[in-house]
Amino acid sequence: MTVAEADSGWWRRTFVALSVRNYRLFFVGQLVSNSGNWLTMVAITLLVLHRTHSGVAVGALSACMFGPMLVFSPFAGVVADRSDKRKLLYVTQSAEMTQSIALAVLAFVSSSPLWAFFLVASFGGCMLAFDNPARRSFVSEMVPPPLVANAVTLYSALVNLSRLVGPTLAAALIVSVGYGWCFAIDAASYVTVLVALWQMRPAELRTVARTPRGRGQVRAGFRYVRDEPVLRITFLMLLVVGVFSYNFTVVMPLFVERGLHGTDAQFSLLYATFSAGAVGGTLLIARRSMVRLRTTVASAGALGIAMTLMTFVPNVAVAFPAAALVGAASVSYMTTTTALAQLEADERMVGRVLALQTVLLIGTTPIGGPFLGLLADSVGGRAPMLLGGVGALAAAGLGVVLGRRQLAAGGLRPTARRAMEEESSPQAQQELA
Repeated sequence: MTVAEADSGWWRRTFVALSVRNYRLFFVGQLVSNSGNWLTMVAITLLVLHRTHSGVAVGALSACMFGPMLVFSPFAGVVADRSDKRKLLYVTQSAEMTQSIALAVLAFVSSSPLWAFFLVASFGGCMLAFDNPARRSFVSEMVPPPLVANAVTLYSALVNLSRLVGPTLAAALIVSVGYGWCFAIDAASYVTVLVALWQMRPAELRTVARTPRGRGQVRAGFRYVRDEPVLRITFLMLLVVGVFSYNFTVVMPLFVERGLHGTDAQFSLLYATFSAGAVGGTLLIARRSMVRLRTTVASAGALGIAMTLMTFVPNVAVAFPAAALVGAASVSYMTTTTALAQLEADERMVGRVLALQTVLLIGTTPIGGPFLGLLADSVGGRAPMLLGGVGALAAAGLGVVLGRRQLAAGGLRPTARRAMEEESSPQAQQELA
């Protein structure tokens, strides 16, 4: 095989899902829209931090943005399983555009009270609770089953690429034209995703059986995750990571400002570096043809090590490579967890499974966010980063113990059992290498 053929094969394996037209449209639209979302996330976080100089206030803002997901996501997962996801996304994305317009108006009016920003952020959190499971489960309907893992991985790359673009753009806009234009550009970005949804060909979407209306469907989703060993183990791990480790919107600004005594521009660039590392990590994961429980456990351990190392960096310059490592490890963990959830779950349960995953990852922010902010106020800006590292290592240890116990007891499903056994084979070790 020539070098050109090998490169071509690597490219095809990494980006194969983009050969599907509907998914390609979705990818482009979401890339623009997600970049705008992260632009808004950075802008509103720094706006609140500068007005209040309080870590608790930043944590409370995160609770407003993501708290509704804790309340509404289980029901939102049922709605996603019942609905035409493309039509549902029209509604949720339009509502989120309205939120960005409202934030822009508030930011341009200098006398706007702080509580109004929190109120609009809460409205956006409600819309995100319904948008998230619909958007993520829609990925598996745009591509054939063999491409689902690659499509999920590329979507994670998209999210992290947008985290690279959004904070970098925020750094330039905040210091030049102010917060209002950050929110206004985010509002305009939704036009791209709405046009992309409109241009899709519904006939080319994969038909998935919708869940009929009925009682107890939220409880059925919880029971389903409880009874599936692989999902149960990964979701217990995710609970720990969600509370202590995956609160970067709270941890990062406090770490830079109080731990490293950096500026807004340095925070934005550091967050962009974090996202660049995440993009690189995602592209490496995209080459994998199979995601296993062991992969998720190893990724949680890598996240714990990376966050622990970053805690002790002496200055902003050294923090940049450390942030790239944290970004790569974080996306490796999240991508493998999401891909495993979609591959293990029954198609009729995907929306509810992903909604519960969202509750554990983002919906726990109202618990972890204020606590980590209080910890930063009391102990220092480095403490939340260290706690996140310890939490991720604890989650990895939990996954190892529960995985071995289930395997020894014969509690894993046949497909999951074979996957774990294959990991010890020479072929699997070569793939991991």
